[in-house]
Amino acid sequence: MRNFDLREKRGAWICAVGLCCNLLLSAGKIALGLLFGFVSVTADGFNNLSDCGSGIVALVTFFIAAKPADREHPFGHRRAEYIASMITGLIVLFLSAELLHGSVGSILAGERSEISLPIYLILALSIAVKAAMSALYRVGAKKLDSDTLRAAAIDSLCDCLATLAVIAGAALSGLFPAADGIAGIAVSVFIIWQGARILAEASSKLLGQAPDPALKEKIRSMALSTDGVLGVHDLQIYGYGKDVSYATIHIEMDASVSMLDAHTAIDGLEMRVKRETGAVLTAHLDPVDLTDCEGSALRLKVWEQARELADGLEMHDFRLIPGTRKVEFDVGVPYGCKMTDEALLAALVQIVKSFGDYDPLVNVERE
Repeated sequence: MRNFDLREKRGAWICAVGLCCNLLLSAGKIALGLLFGFVSVTADGFNNLSDCGSGIVALVTFFIAAKPADREHPFGHRRAEYIASMITGLIVLFLSAELLHGSVGSILAGERSEISLPIYLILALSIAVKAAMSALYRVGAKKLDSDTLRAAAIDSLCDCLATLAVIAGAALSGLFPAADGIAGIAVSVFIIWQGARILAEASSKLLGQAPDPALKEKIRSMALSTDGVLGVHDLQIYGYGKDVSYATIHIEMDASVSMLDAHTAIDGLEMRVKRETGAVLTAHLDPVDLTDCEGSALRLKVWEQARELADGLEMHDFRLIPGTRKVEFDVGVPYGCKMTDEALLAALVQIVKSFGDYDPLVNVERE
């Protein structure tokens, strides 16, 4: 593992501070909750305990994600953060289920707890500490551009709201015995929601979440601004964790341009994208025969009708095979398009044939 740089050291330090704060809050709430019989306070304490688990996972993740690429992991270890988040989500769900069971049992038993000043003091202190932690996480997330710290800031702010619900339950328990149990259920449900959200976000990234639209547009604009580029398509971006992205793109250039000149232009584009975005780009050259007047005219006619089939439709790699009536092209279809691929294919074939005795070969792909 390489040595930590300044960013990683600061991130680890912030995680360590948050971990210590959550340990102290958890110990205090669980002890007072058990001592005075407030199940909602105990539930909130276990919520902080789950935050400790999240803190440990975040801290360890800084070490794992810092490891360089190796033979078994050629794209690095940045995705360790997603796996760690899923583990944390499962822990949170397990604890929340246990707390929900205890809260329901408290209501059914009709338990009444005596209000005590230490309860209010520890909860008020908890809100103050959590608010300070949220501010620390938020500042760290902004300076380090860390999704982990940004999520921790939101989580700490939500904990403040959850603790306010606990205070309300404790205050009303003297008049309404079930109030404490109801507050415990509310906190448990809130924790379940947090756990489910963590799992959903982590699993989405592991499955291959859509790339950042801003990054996609930037790479596309850089490609189009390159000298000699007539058009671009099939831009795909693959993320392997924070700041680790690989991309592929098809570049259309005049077929009369020499291979050496085309390679120089594409090579320069790849280096520029790496320098300005950090993404590793691989560009594929698609030569376009600008002297094919019949093919160019047919392309315009087909496109005029094809674009009416669906919003966001793209057509590329259109070519009329020399010496034949065969027409080949690809069509990119947005995922939100309601038409099936089969229906689109049939419609596109019919459009091409309406302009003559052409033999169309159309490739329809969702993108």
